[in-house]
Amino acid sequence: MTQSGVVAALNAGLAAVKGDIVSITDDDAAPHIDWLENITAHFLSDSCIGAVGGKDWVYRGDKIEDGTCQVVGRLQWFGRVIGNHHLGVGTAREVDILKGVNMSFRTQAIANLKFDERMRGSGAQVHFEMAFSLTLKRAGWKIIYDPNVIVDHYPAQRFDEDKRQIFNAIAFTNLVHNETLVLLEHFSPIQKIVFIFWAIVIGNRESFGIMQWLRLLPTQGKIAHQKLQASLRGRWQAWQTYNMISD
Repeated sequence: MTQSGVVAALNAGLAAVKGDIVSITDDDAAPHIDWLENITAHFLSDSCIGAVGGKDWVYRGDKIEDGTCQVVGRLQWFGRVIGNHHLGVGTAREVDILKGVNMSFRTQAIANLKFDERMRGSGAQVHFEMAFSLTLKRAGWKIIYDPNVIVDHYPAQRFDEDKRQIFNAIAFTNLVHNETLVLLEHFSPIQKIVFIFWAIVIGNRESFGIMQWLRLLPTQGKIAHQKLQASLRGRWQAWQTYNMISD
């Protein structure tokens, strides 16, 4: 395999899978000892479950990122994506999206499905798991998030344009492109209109709209300008990618 990026690596892995369940984590994560046992229990409990994910305890140095959240892995109807997989508490429940560091799939459910090779980025290719999760959900499979399915996550340095905590215009544009492309493909025509309006006017902390730019301008200054420009560029490039495929 000569193609770079997490998508190519995962697709090569999927092509080699022979069993009934495929479990995926990252090279900077360590599953808990009961990880596979808890995953398998869910798949055995309900044949309609197509995917199972869980919590990643994120370590910053020797401290775990704290906080709790009941709402995890949700896509709101207008386009806001709620992650919070590392903060989830409570009982196992259905969600819309899993996180790449902790996700497992029934091979019967994924069949010939592959991770989307149009995801941009030379390494991380942020939001690759969102397209995969939403495709399974749209096909009628249940996607389960269980806070007791745990991996320890030690976010490592990325050896591409995405340096995690350091702003990079290319990485930011790629992130917004990937998110936008996925949502354009999974939304109805009316949802697309609402999403585009929300994305440009409001947005969120990772994909700036005008309101987010104004809100963070006093604290981020020049970086806020750059993030808005990168976000709008990513939205536009995703629209071009989407229409190229649609045509």
